[in-house]
Amino acid sequence: MKKILLIGKLNTIVKETNKFLSQFFHVQICTENAGVLEGMLKIVNPDLVFISLVGAYDIDKSMFFMLSDQYADTPVLTIGTKEESREFFKYYESSQFENLIRPVENTAIMEAVCRKLGLDVEAVKKEAEERKENTGKKRILVVDDNGTALRTMKAMLEAYYDVAVAISGAQAMTSIGKKRPDLILLDYEMPVCDGKMTLEMIRADEDMRSIPVIFLTAINDRANIEAVLKLNPAGYFLKPAVKDKLIAEIEKILNPASGAGQEE
Repeated sequence: MKKILLIGKLNTIVKETNKFLSQFFHVQICTENAGVLEGMLKIVNPDLVFISLVGAYDIDKSMFFMLSDQYADTPVLTIGTKEESREFFKYYESSQFENLIRPVENTAIMEAVCRKLGLDVEAVKKEAEERKENTGKKRILVVDDNGTALRTMKAMLEAYYDVAVAISGAQAMTSIGKKRPDLILLDYEMPVCDGKMTLEMIRADEDMRSIPVIFLTAINDRANIEAVLKLNPAGYFLKPAVKDKLIAEIEKILNPASGAGQEE
């Protein structure tokens, strides 16, 4: 499945675009900040970047330069009004960039995405229908401020689960809000909003509090482990996690009945 990095404020337009495109592609949402975008580009390695130009005057314009300079082979679609797109007119001179004028129908968005990716629209729709019939994968959200750790965890799990990633507690909350995961793997040691604070935010939300959270920690000492366990997570693992043990723990949490049967 092709990967799309959807950039923009989490407003109605971005939410609706994400909901539509997620039927056919793996979509990851990112804020319109060049620093955050640079990290997400390395982690997600998208096949296409899709940018919402709502509030164009507030958008970090350096991300356009970064995309054209460092990621010239990655196609970019933007969506905005004529007024919003004027802010970035010079970039549309390149075949890398293309703008869709709002309001725009989903069919036009689909056609533009497939055109930029060199795909046949009907073939993509057919593949999505087949995937819908066959998929039963649980969704795992991995939260870690370390890009290398995120890439490693994603590679470790994506054959078994639908894996989403977030590089901060704040981005994790946004990701959970747009598509609820079945389980969260949460780095305990993160700057600004650490694992403890992120878990507290999750548990403070009535719609999120039942999501099981497994902590990942790099510090192997008694005091740290006791602090982690006091938060009553669904589990915890020392980093780097061992693949077989981690998957076994995830399965035990997500499928307790089958796990009990195996033990018997």
